[in-house]
Amino acid sequence: MQIDLATPAMLFPAISLLLLAYTNRFLTLASVIRNFAGEDEDSGVKQQISNLRRRIQLIKRMQEAGAVSFFLCVVAMLGIYLQYQTVGSWIFAASLVCLMYSLWLSVREIRISVEALDVHLDTCGYHTSNKKNHAN
Repeated sequence: MQIDLATPAMLFPAISLLLLAYTNRFLTLASVIRNFAGEDEDSGVKQQISNLRRRIQLIKRMQEAGAVSFFLCVVAMLGIYLQYQTVGSWIFAASLVCLMYSLWLSVREIRISVEALDVHLDTCGYHTSNKKNHAN
């Protein structure tokens, strides 16, 4: 398949916005973590901190994979520009794989975020039996 210079360039705005969204998630989590300073360490807080640690690590990996995807996109454009069509196409494919990995990590982070909200709701008195009644 032949791709031209514009094909990898189309990912630039998407990857940039994705990295911005990841950074916003990171900053929000950092703020939440800072607010935990001085909290009593009951089981709910310990679970929340554990979830936050997992989420921070996932966001770090999401950002890394997104940045690698962006970098490979630029390298693919350079390859295509220098008339290395096959090499550029393969590098662009690697960029897409990194982007997919980043998105998959994002889904995992969202699931952990939902778990954290469940823990918070449980500590506020909304127990599992209430969640089943309001699931639909």
